[in-house]
Amino acid sequence: MLQLDFYGTLVAASLVLLLGKFLLAKTPLLRTYTIPEPVAGGLLVALALLGAHEVLDVQVRFDTGLQTPLMLAFFASIGLNADLASLRSGGRKLAIFLLVVIGLLLLQNTLGVALASALGLSPLFGLLAGSITLSGGHGTGAAWSAVFSQDYGLANTRELAIACATFGLVLGGLIGGPVANRLMKRVSPPGTEHDADVPPTAFEQPQAVRLITTESFIETLSLIALCLLGGNYLAALCKGTALELPTFVCVLFVGVLLRNGLSMLGWYSVFDRAVSVLGNVSLSLFLAIALMSLRLWELTGLALPIVLILTAQTVAMAVYASVVTFRVMGSNYDAAVLAAGHCGFGLGATPTAIANMQAVTSRFGPSHIAFLIVPMVGAFFIDLVNAIIIKLFVAILG
Repeated sequence: MLQLDFYGTLVAASLVLLLGKFLLAKTPLLRTYTIPEPVAGGLLVALALLGAHEVLDVQVRFDTGLQTPLMLAFFASIGLNADLASLRSGGRKLAIFLLVVIGLLLLQNTLGVALASALGLSPLFGLLAGSITLSGGHGTGAAWSAVFSQDYGLANTRELAIACATFGLVLGGLIGGPVANRLMKRVSPPGTEHDADVPPTAFEQPQAVRLITTESFIETLSLIALCLLGGNYLAALCKGTALELPTFVCVLFVGVLLRNGLSMLGWYSVFDRAVSVLGNVSLSLFLAIALMSLRLWELTGLALPIVLILTAQTVAMAVYASVVTFRVMGSNYDAAVLAAGHCGFGLGATPTAIANMQAVTSRFGPSHIAFLIVPMVGAFFIDLVNAIIIKLFVAILG
């Protein structure tokens, strides 16, 4: 057992990002299918650690204490970047995309329940391999696995939920690029001039040089810290009530209030370039730590029926993004970027969705509308509607 401390883990995460950048520069196949740098580097390290575990019986453990603060800082930057005036301009598209997302949630649970029943499993296992862990992620999976274990007597639900969510995180980062690449053959990539007259969002151009000052950096860091403090307090306040929400949603909400409240009062204008730098750093390091610390050997313990369900869910996600998401959102370049993002949080998480879209737009040109609506839908609205849909399915099956 090799245990890396906080500093060792931070060094390893930084090296993973550099490795990902090197792999994309030297591997045309990865560039062709627009695989994000953190995904390429992180998965290579995870596979190497899988080999060390299986062949040499060596296990490396990372200090993941930095992972949650980085994730929350990323969601804080989404909130601080959410100008309500801009959101109103994309309101119709946002509403349509939310309906598309709801359609996928229903499909994931229907497919999971149907396949679980056909394979002789409890249909609740199908829900665990549905929107609970795929669109919901590790947190939602852990919460509902406890419910299924305590109230319905199902065994090994926690381990299954973690494995399913891990499977989704990996595949969400792998299929988004290929799906977008295939869709690009049906549209005309606009190039760098697309949306050139519209100010980019914080995550839209991660490779761009940002001119910021020490003062603006510290001010923005203070705002992010306030979001984390206020979000954690709000989450604790709502815990156990009908308004209970994941901490990252509360952090994002506080960020929206801070940005727009301070602007309306005329006290302070959030410096978007500093938000961009801090948000992208948090996103990249979070993904690097999350992917390099994946315990891929736990996926080998999945029973064959669950593997079949998850494989079917992955195919369904790719088809749904290519057919439904792409067509409903306009069958254009922006729709292709949205499809890549939908693959990211439809199987994995919002950070994966952003990374997928960044990989596409860095190659083909910016997409303002995609970066406007995906963070809000993937980080905020999806948790609300997913909770309602899960409860509906559980009530029907119960």
